[in-house]
Amino acid sequence: MSRTRLFGSLCALVFLVNFARVVFAPLVGEFIGEFSIGEGTAGLIVTLAWLGSAAPRLPAGWALTRFSRQVVVLVSGAMLTVGALGVALAPGVATLMIAAFAVGCASGVYFVAANPLIAELFPTRVGRMMGIHGMASQLAAVAAAPVVTVALWYDWRLAFYGLALAAAASTVVFVAFARRSELPDAGASDTDFVGGALSEWKLILAGVVLMGLTSFVWQGLFNFYELYMIDKGIAPATARNLLTVIFAAGVPAFLVSGDLADRLPHVPYLLGIVSTFVASVVLVVAASGIAAVVAASVAVGFTIHMLFPAGDTYLLASLPDESRASAYAVFSAGMMTTQAAGSWVVGEAVEAGADYDAVFLALAAGLGALVVGYAVLERLGRVPGGAAGAV
Repeated sequence: MSRTRLFGSLCALVFLVNFARVVFAPLVGEFIGEFSIGEGTAGLIVTLAWLGSAAPRLPAGWALTRFSRQVVVLVSGAMLTVGALGVALAPGVATLMIAAFAVGCASGVYFVAANPLIAELFPTRVGRMMGIHGMASQLAAVAAAPVVTVALWYDWRLAFYGLALAAAASTVVFVAFARRSELPDAGASDTDFVGGALSEWKLILAGVVLMGLTSFVWQGLFNFYELYMIDKGIAPATARNLLTVIFAAGVPAFLVSGDLADRLPHVPYLLGIVSTFVASVVLVVAASGIAAVVAASVAVGFTIHMLFPAGDTYLLASLPDESRASAYAVFSAGMMTTQAAGSWVVGEAVEAGADYDAVFLALAAGLGALVVGYAVLERLGRVPGGAAGAV
């Protein structure tokens, strides 16, 4: 029961750290208006939040070879509290960028510490527990657009004041439960950060390229989804709420995908998800009319969110105890760095005059080529973990 309560407190924290990242997407239009900036600069603000999520992952991985998982999670909660206050108080674009980066850093530290902890708390149910944890994270994404809509009746900064307060309270609850729980010692032998990462470099690289580039396309799509839908002729209020549709479709996807990840061969399953995501992006581009757009949004939301528990299970279940945290931290940092630039690239392309449809079709085509390459390598037995089955 103590481990279940501790896991519950982690679900509360992951809700908040993910809310802190995704809440910038429905605020892109607000930033453009309030700070008199272009799409490229607005996209850079979002990119900084995700770069912030990538930046501390290597240092956090090293910290896990010196400090316990729960101490590092505690640090992430404190960082989130401070970063959210920084966004709420930001007087200009430069300060907002710094605060967005800080909020992202909190999430990066959290995931590097919490995901290996969950895998070690429930070693026989890695996929399922990562799915539940991811579902809690996804609920934050569902809540982001409605929270912003309500906050905008008064001031968008209220969302970040509330986030700071909730982060402080949830961190205190986590610490209380951690002190009462019997924690695993599976990571006790993971004391060589560089050695652990180097020993699993092939698996790390395979995960970074596939997960990172798929998430790069996703970043560019969802952070400009509202503006893209308006460009398609959808009413602004409806366009904002389509983000909620996308994220709501992802809630059951985490649970379904987590269960399947425990049962299916890892790499073929991942390639199937990415292929379906590519097809869904094409459907979004081709869709016209509200019914078709909603259906395509549901498809793209469900498929992309199946990727995340499947990818984490692939890495965490394939890594040995003596290198799990170190190798996962390097994978996580590389994957997040790769995906973070998606918003900036799309924003710059659109600001330079490119059409949204052309940008997203080009990204989908590139991702499709990547899937073909991985499928060939998997057929040849050259993808690490490709032969792994259920755990």
